[in-house]
Amino acid sequence: MSETALREAAPWESDEPTISEQAGIRYLHFGTEWVQGAMRLRRPNDLVLAYTQQMMAWLLLVEAGADDDIGIMGLGAGSLLRYALRNTPARIATVEWNPMVTAVCRSHFRLPESPRSAIDHCDAADWVRETRNIGRFRALMVDLYDATAQGPVRGSPGFYLDCARALADPGVVTVNLFGEHTSFEPNLAGLRAAFPDGLLVLPEIDAGNRVAIGVKGDLLDLSVGRFIERAGLIEKRYRLPAVRWARDMLLQLQQANTAGT
Repeated sequence: MSETALREAAPWESDEPTISEQAGIRYLHFGTEWVQGAMRLRRPNDLVLAYTQQMMAWLLLVEAGADDDIGIMGLGAGSLLRYALRNTPARIATVEWNPMVTAVCRSHFRLPESPRSAIDHCDAADWVRETRNIGRFRALMVDLYDATAQGPVRGSPGFYLDCARALADPGVVTVNLFGEHTSFEPNLAGLRAAFPDGLLVLPEIDAGNRVAIGVKGDLLDLSVGRFIERAGLIEKRYRLPAVRWARDMLLQLQQANTAGT
């Protein structure tokens, strides 16, 4: 195997995890000031960062039961994995290309061990194309960043098409994007092409994060009243600002319908 091939097989080598703590919250970094994840020490199952809460917005559109699979691309500090295991009965499959991140999550971020959880160490772009993953996931959460924490490290049109193929029908993907980076619009274009049934973008929060929601199936064909009612139930059950999300999503749908007339 050539040196180039070896380097491509281990792109995470320069992203060594580091840890900081402030005001009862532990943060994961990759040797820079950029935060890759966070955990509240007294309540480790909380979603501390606002964008991680938004990554769970798929709950507005689909339910994940005990027979369903949820996919997480990018482990970070394990926030989404801890939350999904705690709050859904689904099986959780996570892909993380840096085994050092998984080790730090186990030692410092209370990564849960569960028969419902499996973590693969490989490139998410390869993982999502695997035959076993085609049509598998009720929901996918894509949060793929390196030490620079700017644009996603995987965000090509082909990658998003593979994400759509990995979803069950109906299914939903949520993607953490960076609204102030040049990668934002190209990522949105790729997502729109991959998810013709619907693409919504929640308002910017945190340090420029914007979460896009791609839909597979007729999940957006619902009445305003029923959608707000469901959002209220989600907000009460999961302690997430789901009503605000629902209103933002309905406004985007209304604007899209107006533009199309």
